[in-house]
Amino acid sequence: MILQQPLTDNLELIARQVVEGFIIGLHKSPFHGFSVEFAEHRLYNPGDPLRHIDWRVYGRTDKLFVKRFEEETNLRCCIMVDTSSSMLFPKDDKKPSKLQFSCVAAASLMQLLKRQLDATSLALFDDQVNYLSPARSAHSHYRMLTNELQRVMNTETENKTTNAAKAIHLIAEQMHKRSLIVIFSDMMDDADNIEDLFSAIQHLRYNKHEVVLFHVADGEQEIDFEFENRPYEFVDMESGDRIKLQPQQIKEQYVTRMREFREMIENRCHQYQVDRVAVDLSKPVEEVLHAFLVKRNKLM
Repeated sequence: MILQQPLTDNLELIARQVVEGFIIGLHKSPFHGFSVEFAEHRLYNPGDPLRHIDWRVYGRTDKLFVKRFEEETNLRCCIMVDTSSSMLFPKDDKKPSKLQFSCVAAASLMQLLKRQLDATSLALFDDQVNYLSPARSAHSHYRMLTNELQRVMNTETENKTTNAAKAIHLIAEQMHKRSLIVIFSDMMDDADNIEDLFSAIQHLRYNKHEVVLFHVADGEQEIDFEFENRPYEFVDMESGDRIKLQPQQIKEQYVTRMREFREMIENRCHQYQVDRVAVDLSKPVEEVLHAFLVKRNKLM
C-alpha cells in the first residue's frame, strides 16, 4: 500500500494505515521485551537445571551457585527524532521532507508497539532535547505522543542546529532499564561533533540498550547531487550560510566526500553494534519499515 494522503493530515490515521499495510505479512512480532534480566546468585539445590549454574563462580569458590533471573515481559522503547533545520530538506511538494518521513515512521512504530502493549517514550531534539516523555503503554499516552509528532511535523524552525551527542547522552542517563532506542536523524552534525556523537552512542550500548538508527537522506540531491546544469544558490539550513555555484563544478568531489561520510557512519555503527537503516526519501515509509521489520523478524 502506498499512502495517498498528504503527510500533514491526521498522523494517527496515517500511522494506522501504514501498520495495517504490512503487519499481515509478519509471522511474529519484530519486537520483543528483554525476556530475562540477571537478579542474583543463590546456592545450588539438587534438581536445579544445570544450565543455570555459574561455572565461573564455581571456579573461584569451589561452590555451586545458580543464577536467578527476573522476568521482563514488555519492551521499553524510546523513539528519538531529530528536529533540526536540516531535517526540513527537501522543500518539495512531490516528496516528504526528512522530518515528515521521520514523524510518520515514528508514529507507525508507536502504533505497532501500542498493539503489543509495549511502553514507548518520545524524545525530540535539535541542539538540545526539547521534549521528552516518560515510557508508558496507555492509549492516551500514545495519542499524546502522536499529537506531539503532528505538531512538530507542521512546524518549520529556521537555523536550528544539531547536537545529537548531547541528546543521546541525556537519554542514556534517563533510561534506567534496558530499552530499545530508535533514532531518526540525517546525522548532519558538525564534523567536530562526530566523535562526540559516537561516544554518546557507545554510552547507550554500555548501558545495554539496543540501538537502531534510521539514517535519513534524500538520495537524489543529498547523496547523488543531481541538479540541473545551471547556477544555484545553496543554503545551509542550519547556519543560514549561502554559496552560489554551478553543481557540475563540485559534483565529483561532493559525491566522493558524501560516500566517505556515509561509509564512516556505517562502519562506526557496525563497530558499536548499532542497527543502521539507510533511508532514501524516494521510497515510501511503508516500504522502508516493511523491509526493516521483515529483516528483524527473521533474525529473532
